[in-house]
Amino acid sequence: MESDAERRADLDERAARRVVEATLALGDRLTETASALHIELAESIPELRGDPMMLELLRASTESNIETLLHLIQHSIAIEGVEPPAAAVAYAQRLAQRGTSSNALVRAYRLGQRRVVNLAFAEIAHQESDADIAYAAARLLHDMAFDYIDQISEKVVAAYESERVRWLANRNTVRATMLASLFAGEDVDVAAAENALGYRLRQQHLGVLLWDDDRGNTTTALRDLEAVATMIADAVGGVGQPLFIPQDRSLGWAWIPLGRRRVEVDLDAVQRQVTPAAGSIRVALGSVGPAVPGFRSTHLEAARARTVATIAGERAAVVTTYDEPGVRAAALLAGDIGAARDLVANTLGPLAADDDAAERLRETVLVFLSEKGSYQSASERLHVHRNTVKYRVDRAVDVRGRPLDDDRFNLELALLACRWLGQAVLST
Repeated sequence: MESDAERRADLDERAARRVVEATLALGDRLTETASALHIELAESIPELRGDPMMLELLRASTESNIETLLHLIQHSIAIEGVEPPAAAVAYAQRLAQRGTSSNALVRAYRLGQRRVVNLAFAEIAHQESDADIAYAAARLLHDMAFDYIDQISEKVVAAYESERVRWLANRNTVRATMLASLFAGEDVDVAAAENALGYRLRQQHLGVLLWDDDRGNTTTALRDLEAVATMIADAVGGVGQPLFIPQDRSLGWAWIPLGRRRVEVDLDAVQRQVTPAAGSIRVALGSVGPAVPGFRSTHLEAARARTVATIAGERAAVVTTYDEPGVRAAALLAGDIGAARDLVANTLGPLAADDDAAERLRETVLVFLSEKGSYQSASERLHVHRNTVKYRVDRAVDVRGRPLDDDRFNLELALLACRWLGQAVLST
């Protein structure tokens, strides 16, 4: 009489044969099966849709994986240590180069496993009338398919990650080299530069520098800087994704694409949109500039505006713009802080004191002079009474000990230095 162990062994043997026969049937329809799965993956995972070359690579990866799995099952080859098909690795590497998420790649393997297993289950049910054998065969095939996908997808993702690191390092090197050539004013091929940067140069640009000294060592700092760059692009009407190039964990360079037409940037809109969300992030903007010269000049202007904001420290606004009145002059003065401090001290005297009262008098005089000596216009800008403006101006003259017309040019320059550079030029 046959024992339970013998019956079980016989059941397992017959189930294993049925699995082999089912996979042989699937192998006869390999091209058809791979094509159907290829279409399903492209339709189900938007990130995998691409140009004809990428779709062909997806098809080759799909077919080679199915063929490898069927081959392992049919010949009872141990799955441990099996390497992914070359086409599968090549496809993963190409996705890494294009920045497609590895999550999309893993999902493709899961969907592929489901389709192949379902087709195999249907084939087993078609070939086997004994329910116990069919069930045992289905379980065996399911476990083998799971082991294959679990191992191969892990290795493919590892290949993806390795290629992504290599590609980004190479791309950053290419970008850095191209940026150096552009900043140096070298004669570069515009099409080649656009290809290296992944950004169209033949348009208007707004240069942006973003930094966050308070969270420079956090892993999310760069992501937040890039998010603010995108926010600025929305505020100024950017026509595409900004070009964002990290310099370190706390500093990023960005260019906002503005299309071919001349654009007037609404600085107030930028301040309103960025300030509530920026936190400790600070921003410097250049002037809008066209084509390659504008790409270069707007970045350099943003860098000068950043110098002003950095020197001002906590007194700086969230957004410092090179186009804002006084910032250009302050940027020049920032090139020699010692000379700027001497200018302020010699021109303003006691009015250069680092206290709230002197700051209020300086700001009032600066606005009064910019409004061509109109008390009424100055009062409207400062939101105070006209008599308050007159009192403050008179008081500033007394503190300084000289009339406003005495050395007028240097007076305005010193007042601008105090407004934008703050404690760096004030008397303690």
